[in-house]
Amino acid sequence: MSDGAGSTGTGRLVTCAAWAVLLFGLWLWGRELTGIPPGTSGAATGDVAGVGRPAGAELPPAAEPLGDALPQRIDIPELGVQAPVVGRGLDRQGAIEPPPFDQPGVVGWYAAGVKPGAVGTALMVGHVDTTTRPAVFYKISTMQPGETVRVVRADGRVADFTVDDVQVLPRDDFDARQAYGPRQAGRAELRLITCGGSFDRATHRYTANVVVSAYLTGTEP
Repeated sequence: MSDGAGSTGTGRLVTCAAWAVLLFGLWLWGRELTGIPPGTSGAATGDVAGVGRPAGAELPPAAEPLGDALPQRIDIPELGVQAPVVGRGLDRQGAIEPPPFDQPGVVGWYAAGVKPGAVGTALMVGHVDTTTRPAVFYKISTMQPGETVRVVRADGRVADFTVDDVQVLPRDDFDARQAYGPRQAGRAELRLITCGGSFDRATHRYTANVVVSAYLTGTEP
């Protein structure tokens, strides 16, 4: 897909690099999430338009959190996604750096934060598309509560997460606490984040972020 502005092939990826995960917003939830000092940028609050949880949906109980181990791969069976995971840091604006522009099939994990499966909220980001084709998180906005996200860890265990919420958060009224704050204390939680909404040709950016929330419900060898 073209961005309509005569830009290079990384045009859409550049816009997606401006993730709304701001350092100040992360700090609001304390060292459980980041363990790093507050930054300079704040996050606005606003309404949330989301898929949410269907009425009467039966979700499994949370499993006991695991110890620390690095993530190696993420599998989303319902979407046919199998992708390597690489650790990422923060850019100069205090946002999580997405995977490199030339690796749209790779998922980035915020390496200074929580490890997937450990207590707290682990954050993963991925591109939604390039100027020519879909990227790794192209379909995560279609996920439904009850579906599974698996994270293969360096300790040889697979952490099984169950989706409990899918939100589309407008960038102009982004509520960082609603997106990334823990839903329930003491659980191991996971957020998958990508660009969403429509692509604004005037500003060369997407109008929203898609945030998939999941929590640990089991492990496999």
